[in-house]
Amino acid sequence: MSVPKRSEIRPGMRVEIVEKHNQRSGVRTTGVVSRILTNSAMHPHGIKVMLTDGRVGRVQAIVDTA
Repeated sequence: MSVPKRSEIRPGMRVEIVEKHNQRSGVRTTGVVSRILTNSAMHPHGIKVMLTDGRVGRVQAIVDTA
């Protein structure tokens, strides 16, 4: 399964991320994108974002585009 590109992610979207401390286990966290932190168009481990609750992680999947 490939990770979404930066162009597919927008603030306000509900996404699943993997936080740094969960990278080995792969535990995902669901939240709403507040800011996109990665400047490049793609990243092999996912685009880094900040959620509205302040958590930071790499996007693994888009849950809802609304």
